[in-house]
Amino acid sequence: MDYRVVTVTLDLGDSRRAGAGEAAREALSNFLWEAGALGVVDEVVAEAGDEAIVLRAFFPPGRDADDLATGVRAYATELTALGLAAPAQVVVDRLAPAPWGEAWRAHFRPLAVGRRLAVCPPWERPAEALTAGREILWIEPGRAFGTGGHATTRACLALLERALDRRPALRALDVGTGSGILAIAALRLGVAEAWAIDLDPDAATAARENAVRNGVAERLRVVITDLGGWRGPVADLVLANLLAATHVAHAALLARAVEPGGYLVLGGALVHEVPAVVGALAPHGLWLAEVAEQEGWAAMIVGRFA
Repeated sequence: MDYRVVTVTLDLGDSRRAGAGEAAREALSNFLWEAGALGVVDEVVAEAGDEAIVLRAFFPPGRDADDLATGVRAYATELTALGLAAPAQVVVDRLAPAPWGEAWRAHFRPLAVGRRLAVCPPWERPAEALTAGREILWIEPGRAFGTGGHATTRACLALLERALDRRPALRALDVGTGSGILAIAALRLGVAEAWAIDLDPDAATAARENAVRNGVAERLRVVITDLGGWRGPVADLVLANLLAATHVAHAALLARAVEPGGYLVLGGALVHEVPAVVGALAPHGLWLAEVAEQEGWAAMIVGRFA
């Protein structure tokens, strides 16, 4: 079976739409990652005086082309309704797996994050200067989202450190865990035990394998479910790197997942979406404690009233 490449073209029109086009690029890029892309690249192209942003997302074998195209078109239509971009052209093609697999690995490099963490692929040995004094997270994403390379993940990791500085946690719940990077980071930073949930069986497999790589498999339990189906214990730290619309839709579920006096670290929102997320959480006893921004994305520490 072949890999799939999804090409999305956003017509910027005139220069007055440049800001809206950039916001749409960021939103679509995050959507493609959340949809299971192994990697996303983008470029600005110009033809006959008109500019367009072209995003290419690479998906593993087995993904249905029609489902991919339908999902991306629907999300692009939502962005258009918000005035963020002109209608998008979406094309799904086949791609031979070997060249992309090699190219993807070439771009996944060791990365220092926050004050205390470094994210490294298992096939690399990072320089001592990069990792000195840091906890190394050995992450192989497989078919799951989460290498530390995306701004949303980096912002969540940085805020995770600060949340634990505010209040040490005994139990973490990672919602939509992907590669397991946030749950594993929490364990490496001193959390006693963690649960990781995701609807995608491939993500669950990646999270379990990464837990073994990082020596925390005995303290991380991975369950294939979504937040609505979660029947496990409440946590004093909840991690959720999801789209802003998901935070808004599941505000009540997020509130029930965290114990009174605990914290949530939420990522995946564009900066301008923060007020909507905070507004949805407030009626459920959740309050904004801190915001971190990276490359147009925002992550939040949110507390639950005791």
